[in-house]
Amino acid sequence: MMRFLNISIFLMFISSCSTAQKAFYSTKSKKAIKAYEAALDCFNDIDAFTGMPDVPCVEAMIQKALKKDSTFVEAYSLASNMCIENGEIEKAIFYREKMIAVAKRVPIEEFYFLAGMQIATGRYEDCLRNAKHYLNSPLANSKLSVNANRMVDNCLFALNAIENPVDFEPINLGPEINTDMPEYFPSITADDSTLLFTRMVKDNLAPMGNKQEDIFTETKKTENSWNPSYMISSKVNTMYNEGAPTFSSDGKYVIFVGCETGAKGDYEYGFGRTGKGSCDLFYSQKNGDEWSQPVNLGPPINTKHWETQPSFSSDGKTLYFVRGLTFDRQRRSPDNQDIYSSQITSNGWTKPIRLSSVINTPYREESVQIHPDGQTLYFSSNGHQGMGGLDIFMSRKDSNGIWTKPINMGYPVNTYMDENSVLISSKGDLAYFSSNRPEGFGSLDLYSFEIEDDYKPIPTTFVKGFVYDEEDMNPLEASFQLTNLKNGKIVSEIIANPISGQFLIALPTNIEMAFHAEKEGYSFVSKNFSFSDLEETDEGYQLNIPMRKIKPGTFILENIFFDVNKWDIKKSSVVELEKILKLLSINPKIKAEISGHTDSDGDEDDNLILSTNRANAVVDWLINRGISKDRLSYVGYGEKRPIVENSSETNKAKNRRTELTIK
Repeated sequence: MMRFLNISIFLMFISSCSTAQKAFYSTKSKKAIKAYEAALDCFNDIDAFTGMPDVPCVEAMIQKALKKDSTFVEAYSLASNMCIENGEIEKAIFYREKMIAVAKRVPIEEFYFLAGMQIATGRYEDCLRNAKHYLNSPLANSKLSVNANRMVDNCLFALNAIENPVDFEPINLGPEINTDMPEYFPSITADDSTLLFTRMVKDNLAPMGNKQEDIFTETKKTENSWNPSYMISSKVNTMYNEGAPTFSSDGKYVIFVGCETGAKGDYEYGFGRTGKGSCDLFYSQKNGDEWSQPVNLGPPINTKHWETQPSFSSDGKTLYFVRGLTFDRQRRSPDNQDIYSSQITSNGWTKPIRLSSVINTPYREESVQIHPDGQTLYFSSNGHQGMGGLDIFMSRKDSNGIWTKPINMGYPVNTYMDENSVLISSKGDLAYFSSNRPEGFGSLDLYSFEIEDDYKPIPTTFVKGFVYDEEDMNPLEASFQLTNLKNGKIVSEIIANPISGQFLIALPTNIEMAFHAEKEGYSFVSKNFSFSDLEETDEGYQLNIPMRKIKPGTFILENIFFDVNKWDIKKSSVVELEKILKLLSINPKIKAEISGHTDSDGDEDDNLILSTNRANAVVDWLINRGISKDRLSYVGYGEKRPIVENSSETNKAKNRRTELTIK
């Protein structure tokens, strides 16, 4: 996984070595002091381009000082701080431990800083000992004690996690995807057939150095192999930075991150693009095989702050993303970084809402994925109990739609380093992630591994289909909804591809649904189904949808329900009724008749009365919601017009129906 050592808590004390006074040196060796002060001058000589001190000079002078006096406390301290600046934390620990060993009096804060370095390198038992030593001191600072207690909790968790590892056997995705350049931030379509990811590429035209980020894609060749990857589009990729993409479930939309580049006051986001500041979210739509010019999502999604790492829900309604607060456009604190969500409505995006404190902490959250099940969230955080750095967590909504306490995905999925950039497949059996493992092709590569059951999302599958005109077979850009019949909630809303008429959508497998498709000038198509009703092919479940131009005719309303021998409309019928209401509202010239039908059970006269009252109940429902009574009529036919023989319970169920006739 992407791993970046977090040493921010150590940088608080680096400047302390520059204020040491000669009168307080722990050595009396003038030669040692002279070498130390020369090292100190080199340490404070910051290169304007790299932002780093003169490391070789510091190293040489410190070794000279320690050669003169091997108990020189300040020299060990400076050596440790220099190693921190240079990213050599193990060496920094060595020098800090030497300093503590030779010092006659050690400030209690040194044990706190040492514990921080030890947890950052996975030395949990040492960290636990030094953090507790600091907390037991009456001189412990209250603010630092907060972090020290977090270190204790994380160390205890980590030691237990190491004793109880999860199964973890990562597999490299191969040379068709991975190169000697970094690949990271994967996204995948609902059928797990098309992968999208970010790659750092060499580009002499890049405005900042000779490298920049582009978005690549590829399709699955077999169950365990991929076709060669390629750049998604020259309209999306530029010589600027584009990355962290997310697909819509059908792969027809992509939302990605574009960041400003250039000298201050002359920021650029790419050709023809404008931004709100720092990094912004853009989207592009696929029409046939072509991607459109990217468009900034605009406010309220994008602000002057850092918006990044989007994840688009499979129902096409909710966007999750990370927002980091910035200062002076580019500077930001990683701790001011949380997960937000926004809904897409007919009026545009709603104001983003910060997810609750169950998910977001006062620390750092990033790399969010809302799984296609719509109920499970995966993200990285260093604020929840974990292994010390950024760990990967899972949270699931409860029956009230509230996020539950995140679960750490365990060791060795998580380690003392930073883990993020994780994507869970729609089926929920595989996780994709980025790692710089030594067996890879170089730098960060994309890998996959099988997920243990405790961390899997709700079982989800996908449905593919084709919307078309039933007369001429031409594809249609129809919009449609899938609704949970049990609770009336919309599971997914999507629009078929305007050129091909195709759609692809991820769905939970354990519910019965109502399907409704509509397009102006066409009669709506409505049907309830479960997955057992659909054709399953090698490409998944198939649901092809013929649509009929609005003409006089009769249509069965399969999703209107009544209790036995009653005409009270059941709650589960509201979804269907609202579709009829919409059809009549957007086509004001249409007049309609509602007819009721029964099977042959019971008295014939009673069945006629029952069917008439049921039809009347539907008409009353529509009139009460604004449809003129002059456009509506109703009739009951009882058992007089069966569509099949009443020879079985299955056939009788078909005959018990409500119909809509357009006149």
